[in-house]
Amino acid sequence: MPTVAETLATGLRSPWGLAFLPDGGALVSERDTARVLRVSPAGTTSVVGTVPDVVVGGEGGLLGLAVSPSFAQDRWVYAYHSAPGENRVVRLRLQDGALGPPQVLLDGIPAASIHNGGRIAFGPDGMLYVGTGDAADTARSPRPDTLAGKVLRLTPNGRVPSDNPDPASPIWTSGHRNVQGLAWGEDGTMWASEFGANTWDELNVIRPGGDYGWPTVEGGGGREGGFVDPVVQWPTDQASPSGIAVTADTVYVASLRGQRLWAVPVAGARAGEPVAFFTGELGRLRTVAAAPDGSLWLVTSNTDGRGVPGGEDDRILRLTLAGG
Repeated sequence: MPTVAETLATGLRSPWGLAFLPDGGALVSERDTARVLRVSPAGTTSVVGTVPDVVVGGEGGLLGLAVSPSFAQDRWVYAYHSAPGENRVVRLRLQDGALGPPQVLLDGIPAASIHNGGRIAFGPDGMLYVGTGDAADTARSPRPDTLAGKVLRLTPNGRVPSDNPDPASPIWTSGHRNVQGLAWGEDGTMWASEFGANTWDELNVIRPGGDYGWPTVEGGGGREGGFVDPVVQWPTDQASPSGIAVTADTVYVASLRGQRLWAVPVAGARAGEPVAFFTGELGRLRTVAAAPDGSLWLVTSNTDGRGVPGGEDDRILRLTLAGG
């Protein structure tokens, strides 16, 4: 059972992505300012840079962050952001406490005022995974000629891995509406959260080459048509799932409209009955991440234009897990 141990940081503006550093602190992106903040394990906050060429509007801006698995040697920080007419994946070096200029790894990801996806994360295979949205055009999601509505897989240098389903394409899976959560279990199972339209939000197990059904199906019921069904689904007013984190036996799902943290018990790729925590207590929740010390960091999203900010919003809270 997660409990709030402490509030680490306050006064953030539309925080979105979070990636941990080797020292146990984290980098946090602000969607609407394009700033990247460094938050120490004790909660001290400083600005390490502003990502250039970020276009802010609607759900677009500076979104996901990831830190290189070999950060101690190469100092690379990865970011997903909206740019003029597109979304991009870039990387920047963090040296002497400041971010350097961006290097574009992947561009041409369709952008819109809604459904930009944006979560990026390194998998246990050392590859960079990217969640995208359909950019308000549902027909894009199943099509192999567009990067919208997909989970993408890249090498750390932005190339296409030779063992992708199509060795000429970064597309790992398709048929997604808006992917904003990516994480892996200890056994390598890959999980992703996905926003539904009007009926069902989803938690999916991601398997290479899979078509997850959007826009033909929303939620389950697509298996007979060759689609991959979610392992958990929620009514959209109870979730709107964004970031996720995986511990040994639980997937945690931060929910925006649902204003709660879902805990889904899992065993391998099998999921049990979800349990809700903090319902209505913290407001909209954008990101949850497993910290190196065994705690969870939880990021609110009450200043994103759709929430009701409190005096300290937006915040990062550290959660202690039962037995932790």
